[in-house]
Amino acid sequence: LRLWLGYAYAFYGVALVLESLLLFAATLALLWPACGFDFMGLDDVEYAAQNPMVIDGLRWEGVRQAFTTVREQWWLPLLWISYMADVSMFGPGPHGHHFANVLLHAANAALLFWVLFRLTGSRWRSAFAAALFAWHPTRVEAVAWIAARKDVLSGFFFMLGLWAYARHAEKPS
Repeated sequence: LRLWLGYAYAFYGVALVLESLLLFAATLALLWPACGFDFMGLDDVEYAAQNPMVIDGLRWEGVRQAFTTVREQWWLPLLWISYMADVSMFGPGPHGHHFANVLLHAANAALLFWVLFRLTGSRWRSAFAAALFAWHPTRVEAVAWIAARKDVLSGFFFMLGLWAYARHAEKPS
């Protein structure tokens, strides 16, 4: 019986991992067309395409500037650094920025599923809520608009904070 319970628990864990991967993949597939978009004329040009801090890619001088410079009336060092990383990995075009937004949002969906499951213990409700968050039309703006990366990034760190809280709530030490 103990061996059977061990297998059942392991299978349940594998099923949770597969569900989160499925949610990640479905979100990636659903929002993949955004990777082909161009820069938008609103803020994308000032934030990423023609930002002198960003267009040279990830370098120490750029990181220093990100932490010491207010640009577009915002102090957003992690945002600027993420744009610099996009340029270093994918080049200066818009497609890498969009791809990073899609990846971050898909990761947020999977993280939300894990956090909700950990907090509630309800597998299917957690999956439904995470899918609703990931696929809801109001989230498309944050993914398809390069300048809205701050929403996707803050969501990522919020999910990590919830994860930390869930761990603490289980074993407060």
